[in-house]
Amino acid sequence: MITISKEDYLKAIAEAEAEGKDVIPATLAHWLSVTRPAVTFALKRLTKDGLVAIRSDGHVRLTVKGREIAERTIVRHHLIERMLSEIFGMKWYEVHEEAERLEHAVSPAFEKKLMEKLGHQPTCPHGNGLSLRSPAERRKRGMCLLAEAEPASRYVVASVYERDRKLLEFFDQEGIRPGVRLAVESQNYDGTVSLVVGKHPVRLGSAAAEKVWLTKA
Repeated sequence: MITISKEDYLKAIAEAEAEGKDVIPATLAHWLSVTRPAVTFALKRLTKDGLVAIRSDGHVRLTVKGREIAERTIVRHHLIERMLSEIFGMKWYEVHEEAERLEHAVSPAFEKKLMEKLGHQPTCPHGNGLSLRSPAERRKRGMCLLAEAEPASRYVVASVYERDRKLLEFFDQEGIRPGVRLAVESQNYDGTVSLVVGKHPVRLGSAAAEKVWLTKA
């Protein structure tokens, strides 16, 4: 039986992989805000169920069956985010947390109805794709992090990290959201990035600049 807890773990492993993280128990404990013993217990269950495999170096990998469940949960999450944004008019920075709560309650029949209602859209309101993309895959598609952007260049925001509500609210206040055009002025000695969004000058620290993916305008 696939429980909510199992879905959460499998999705967390897939998402952490997509962000280029080393998926080890400590990563999952931080990602899911649970204790290390809780992660150890959960991974034993998931291994027994044939959903994950733990390598000799401690890295956790999804099996084919585990990845299938993770990706199905991610699709439901994206659909709910779009439903909340497009149908109910919730702010783009509000929908992730709500979708985290609702994604487990979506039946296959309701998922089908959502697909029919919303139509195909490859990205969620945060610009992240339904098919999870690792940092290497994003770079192959011509994307770069804002922290790596070339000075005196123009870009379009492709996607932003969606798991930090306060960061999303900050980005929204500064006008940084998917689809927005911006000009990178300089990468500064103190690790900050100077940019202009519209006519609004913004200076971002490296922690925030590493959470925004760009494409060349």
